[in-house]
Amino acid sequence: MGIYLPIAEMSVNLFVLLAMGAAVGFLSGLFGVGGGFLITPLLIFYNIPPAIAVATGANQVIASSFSGALAHFKRGTIDFKLGGVLLVGGVFGSSIGIYVFKLLRQIGQLDLFVSLLYVGLLGTVGALMMIESVNALRAARLGGAPSLRRPGQHNWIHKLPLKMRFRASKLFVSVIPVLGLGAAIGFLASIMGVGGGFIMVPAMIYLLKVPTNVVIGTSLFQIIFVSAYTTIVHATTNKTVDIVLALALMVGGVAGAQYGAKAGQKLRGEQLRALLALLVLAVAIRLAFDLFVRPANLYSLSPLEVF
Repeated sequence: MGIYLPIAEMSVNLFVLLAMGAAVGFLSGLFGVGGGFLITPLLIFYNIPPAIAVATGANQVIASSFSGALAHFKRGTIDFKLGGVLLVGGVFGSSIGIYVFKLLRQIGQLDLFVSLLYVGLLGTVGALMMIESVNALRAARLGGAPSLRRPGQHNWIHKLPLKMRFRASKLFVSVIPVLGLGAAIGFLASIMGVGGGFIMVPAMIYLLKVPTNVVIGTSLFQIIFVSAYTTIVHATTNKTVDIVLALALMVGGVAGAQYGAKAGQKLRGEQLRALLALLVLAVAIRLAFDLFVRPANLYSLSPLEVF
């Protein structure tokens, strides 16, 4: 069943879009990520213009994140205070990212910049997560009890000033790295169309030492509002949000996220991190392949000369 996308100015198969949304929504609920790092490349693979894919992908993240966050809210695994501080930083970072997005689009380098950023970022994060997950799984098999947060364990972040207590996460940490993390995620949300959960989840676990059971729900809570802000600004400033495409992705995403949240309860933390690492690496490799391999069809869009 074909539908026409007015902003992207092309016809697509509705069932393919619904399947994309459902798959990304399922993974969102399973791993606690917004799914933007998947939906944006998938849309690009489906020949949606990158500028449209980034802006509309951010919109789809809202639906899947809300559905997943609702499931975690019912279980009481959201730290609203921590999420609120992350949100303040996220809005600031997103505002800067929107300006950079507009500038790159004007000079014609947006497509290349987005692809390079995806390959570099996803490849690095995926590799680091995979190494840690493999070590944790090995320790578990040997009878050890790997813990990401040992009593009395601190790093340089815990020595920073302006400390705040987050009771739901059992943290007493400076707001500086929390705001910085939120700003970084907001910037990426506006440039890459991602919720940033694939970075926020490991950063909250390894840097801030937030308990794993609270990380996923808090991440999704923050992603909802940052993605909403990014979508509104993209729509008003760059006019790159395709509402028809967004609605199709949202319908599939909401349904998939509920099933993902249920499936996530059956896996251990190190297993979830290993699966997420594999997924991140797979997307990075696929994008790198398209970026560096010579395309089958070469063509030019230069103006036709009239003699």
